Amino acid sequence: MKILFVANRVPYPPFRGDKLKIYNLAKRLSVNHEIHLITFAESKEDYNYGEELGKLFKQVHIISLPKWQSYLNCLIAIFSNIPFQVAYFKSRKMNRLVQDFLSKNEMDVIHTQHLRMAQFTSNIAMPKILDLPDAFSLYWKRRIENQQNPIKRFFEKIEYKRLYKFEGEIVKNFNLGLVCSREDLNYMKEEHGSSNIDLLRNGVDLDTFKSDGHEYSNNTTLLFTGNMDYAPNVDAVGYFVKDIFPIITSKFPKVKFIIAGQRPVKQVLDLKADTIEITGFIPDLKVMYQQAAIVVSPLRFGAGTQNKVLEAMAMGIPVVSGNIGFEGLEIENGEGVFLETSTAGFANKVLELLESESLRKQTGMKGNRVAREKFSWDIISLQLERYCKAVAN
Repeated sequence: MKILFVANRVPYPPFRGDKLKIYNLAKRLSVNHEIHLITFAESKEDYNYGEELGKLFKQVHIISLPKWQSYLNCLIAIFSNIPFQVAYFKSRKMNRLVQDFLSKNEMDVIHTQHLRMAQFTSNIAMPKILDLPDAFSLYWKRRIENQQNPIKRFFEKIEYKRLYKFEGEIVKNFNLGLVCSREDLNYMKEEHGSSNIDLLRNGVDLDTFKSDGHEYSNNTTLLFTGNMDYAPNVDAVGYFVKDIFPIITSKFPKVKFIIAGQRPVKQVLDLKADTIEITGFIPDLKVMYQQAAIVVSPLRFGAGTQNKVLEAMAMGIPVVSGNIGFEGLEIENGEGVFLETSTAGFANKVLELLESESLRKQTGMKGNRVAREKFSWDIISLQLERYCKAVAN
């Protein structure tokens, strides 16, 4: 098959989020299929990855989207009903590129990554898939519910309403829409009445994140990973440090909390203390997981599944999580991940794990098994391949 990937970010280096997903799917699909890439450059560095991307994609086309243009797009969008998340990526150059590419190259299917990029492919009359990958309006709904600032809450409500309408309408223009969790799938069906929607889970690279005899005797390190300029992550670590961590250190004063992730904002950097480490960018997160006794994921808003949870499971490390990061996994409580929705419950579960090496090992091994059975990129890429063939036919 010939597949065109239209993505909002250059999928290299494949460290986090949608970059990680596109890279791992493309890496596997490129073995048996001819795949092409059209995407935006976020920075000048993105143009340096042509050689690496060329190993996967037959053709790579990168369009610059200057910040000033995105800001102007958003300013103009104030007087429309277009979501700012979509307006930010509006580009005549991108639109012309996609149209020109398809006029010169015969593709079997288009794979559009993220709601933001649907504007460039929704009206093209050929087989096409929209990989959301989560229900974006659900993310914004939860963000509003946790927003304490009344001014921000007001503007976020406006964005939510715009996204809700745009999301429900745009998916209908595609042969198939994909979300990464059953929770998001049910939301799209119930809220938007979407019938052309199905499941494509997020995955984990089991060759990179593998359990090599994890040291379960360690009970002094708690770990949180993720992009630290991402609002749900920023909120999560602030909440953990302020409300949960003091309960834990009252019984385990030597416990250290490590926040590992790129682009930490000031709100995160200000959390640094004797028992709290802010690492910034880590090129090999596996090293951080190897040091961890427990991975914590106290996210209070968001949608979909979390890389930090999947990677920890693959590494055989127990996880304590809130609803966000657990609901989409479709596992039993304790199958690698413990679900705790209250502050006291979250802290007590971490304490219970710190007190028991056998429980840490038992939980970690269960998570490793589930990761291998359900979340391998090999399995997930085969599912996408089946979707592409079904749509193309």
